[in-house]
Amino acid sequence: MSSLRPFRLTAWLAAPAAAALLLLALAVRSHAQTQAAQATPAQSADPAPASPSQTTVAATTPEQRGVATRAIDKVKQVAKSAADIFSRVPCLPPKGGSKTMGSLPHVAGKLVAGKPVVIVAFGSSSTAGFGASSPEFNYPNRLAAQLRRHYPTADITVVNAGVGGEDAPEMMKRLQTEVIDVHPDLVIWQVGTNAVLRNLDPGDTAKLVEDGIGRIQAAGDADIVLVDPQYSPAVNQRKESAGKMVNLLGKVAELRHVGIFPRFEVMRDWHENQSIPVESFVIADGLHMNDWGYACFAQLLGDDIIRSVGQIKLGVNVPADVRTYRPM
Repeated sequence: MSSLRPFRLTAWLAAPAAAALLLLALAVRSHAQTQAAQATPAQSADPAPASPSQTTVAATTPEQRGVATRAIDKVKQVAKSAADIFSRVPCLPPKGGSKTMGSLPHVAGKLVAGKPVVIVAFGSSSTAGFGASSPEFNYPNRLAAQLRRHYPTADITVVNAGVGGEDAPEMMKRLQTEVIDVHPDLVIWQVGTNAVLRNLDPGDTAKLVEDGIGRIQAAGDADIVLVDPQYSPAVNQRKESAGKMVNLLGKVAELRHVGIFPRFEVMRDWHENQSIPVESFVIADGLHMNDWGYACFAQLLGDDIIRSVGQIKLGVNVPADVRTYRPM
């Protein structure tokens, strides 16, 4: 697994911003040329005030003008959203830790081939987005936005299958209809937190998750990534149980040759090594992430997906049974 590189806001904003500015400049030039060529005495009178969309971009047809305007507006919205989230505290990868190689061959292969990609985010309240100020800021939507920015011509769907309060026993009841029947290319399964909070046996949870992974793998070629519990005050009150859960989910991922995003270690690194106060990424309930926490989680996860696509484009031969990856 290649190590994560520090997230740099200016780096990924520069390309779309430059593209938007170029499009705007060409459109304005085209508008000026068209006006000069078609000028008549009747047009010499003061025109009615132009709408913002008319002044932002001018194309040869209303349809082109509408598409171009929406594209520029979307670039501005995405840039503002990202800038607002990471303006004070940048999203950085963990410092140090394991740097093993891995891959997500199925979803990466689909993106390389230009085929439609379906990702199912399966989990509980931190997948549903409890604590986010709006649906835009839950992690599945942030992940979808990042991947669509990076692959603007790709058909990418991220399904949010998070239900608050659930853990493995409840999730297994809807695994068939909300995951397997969707025929996903990637399943991101966030699990284990509510089991810790309920004092359930981590071993029982791990066994259910292993069975669920087996069912997903038997049904198709989807890549699978497990997401372990979050580092937060409520979880840390049950430190022993949380530690067992994190370790067992890691072992299940290794045994079943699937990915693992070590959310607990990533979030602990934010606090202990990057000196970010817990209240900067966890809301007042001491459990759920806030907008920044979800955004950084999604950013780091998306970075790994993008790296896996890069490996395939470069012809890196990663064995099919080596899928476990840790973004650390």
